[in-house]
Amino acid sequence: MESPFGSPEQWRHDDLIGVSRAFDEDLALAAYESGVFPMPTRPGLMGWYSPLDRAILPLHRLRISRSLRKSIKHYQVRIDTAFGAVLDGCADRRRPSGWITADIRRVYSQLHRRGVVHSVEAWTYDGELAGGLYGVSIGGLFAGESMFYRPGIGRDASKVALVALVDLLRRAGDAGRLLDVQWQTPHLASLGAVELPREEYLRRLAVALRLPPPDWSATHHLTR
Repeated sequence: MESPFGSPEQWRHDDLIGVSRAFDEDLALAAYESGVFPMPTRPGLMGWYSPLDRAILPLHRLRISRSLRKSIKHYQVRIDTAFGAVLDGCADRRRPSGWITADIRRVYSQLHRRGVVHSVEAWTYDGELAGGLYGVSIGGLFAGESMFYRPGIGRDASKVALVALVDLLRRAGDAGRLLDVQWQTPHLASLGAVELPREEYLRRLAVALRLPPPDWSATHHLTR
């Protein structure tokens, strides 16, 4: 099926390749399968992005510092037990550059119910959600969308969730799998993320999409 975003050869030489007023689950899925992801530009208008330099986290390159390794034992990691709470944490208006709108919440919640969007959660052993992340899982692609932690109880909680996510993806067979983190940041670089030119990312995406997804149901109470 032809992508609604057209051929990559015709895309703008810019991270932002288009905008639309339309936004629903099927369009979002078509975007990820095309190497594109949504992010609101202004109320009522969705931007569609495919960065010229795309950040990915190679599964074999994840860097776990000594302090993070010590933090892991303080949390229990669960999968898909509190998706709404993770979304709330990522959407907290006190965070800088918040972008999770009501439309984003609606569409990703629907995709979660369809088994395409998943949350990885770090819980304290007292039963408090300390942090986590969520993203889109299609075949061998996991597109990370956002992560958060609760100051005071979860300083490393989002990183612990990331370590668990990488473990999950690697257990499914890491050859050809793609952990997409969109744009490079110093924080992601410190964890091992690298940048790929758009064309290389799209080549790797085509391989990843042909792989089977991880077994999310088998890791419902993942611990480390």
